[in-house]
Amino acid sequence: MSITSKEIATQPDLWTRAADVSDTAGPLVQDGQSLAVIGCGTSWFIGQAYTRMREVMGKGVSDAFTATEFNLERDYDRVVCLSRSGTTTEIIEIMKHLKEAGKPAVLVTAVSPGPATEYADYEVVLDFADEESVVQTRFATSALAFFRANLGDDIATAVVDAKKALEFDIPQRWIDATQISFLGIGWTIGLANEAGLKLREASQSWTEAYPAMEYRHGPISIAEPGRLTWMFGEAPHGLKAQTEATGAEFVESDLDPMAHLVIAQRLAVARAEAKGLNPDTPRNLTRSVILDDDK
Repeated sequence: MSITSKEIATQPDLWTRAADVSDTAGPLVQDGQSLAVIGCGTSWFIGQAYTRMREVMGKGVSDAFTATEFNLERDYDRVVCLSRSGTTTEIIEIMKHLKEAGKPAVLVTAVSPGPATEYADYEVVLDFADEESVVQTRFATSALAFFRANLGDDIATAVVDAKKALEFDIPQRWIDATQISFLGIGWTIGLANEAGLKLREASQSWTEAYPAMEYRHGPISIAEPGRLTWMFGEAPHGLKAQTEATGAEFVESDLDPMAHLVIAQRLAVARAEAKGLNPDTPRNLTRSVILDDDK
């Protein structure tokens, strides 16, 4: 069994632990205050899910940015940086700038102390969710479980559903699918983006990700037999029928969307193994992106 598979299997228990950390940490930001979450890759997508959920809950303006696209001139009441390793160059540079401006950020990480620690107002350390695999699975979802719990969202159902997701029998036709489009709505758009990335990283699969309603505006043109259109959350009216008319399979689930992501993670591993790839060490990737100052 791959390291990634083993780490995927630990998620239900870790989500409960992450929620417990939230109970002791107190609110990251007060209701009504503005929030920015900054991350790279998977962390950016988790930030998208968290900030959209917060806005929908009416708790305040909330935006997610990849580090290189964050507007340093824009003021937020709270900035949260999400980094599994705490060593990502772009994150450290953002945090250093914010501290120098008198606006230090909160760091949510799996490793402390690290290079980013000195620039943080304070840290939330989810060290129990750290990973050996290059591919992020359990840290990302544990961070989201922490964020959801911090918003007052009860994740007990998600934990139960994640256990079901681990027992789900993945159909061979999904492993053999020639293309997969992941769709989301509201906070699950971030999950769709993350699922697409996970399949690309681990199994070199052709995947795309879109807001569900945007899928009709062009991307549905690639749907055909042997391909999947995978919906996180409740599908907009008529989308399933329209997709199935192309011959593509429309995948949806009654599970909590975060648990549905667990199935996508498992599919990434299954597709990698079917291709003879090692899902733990994707090509061209490292655990953290640390940039050379000379380049």
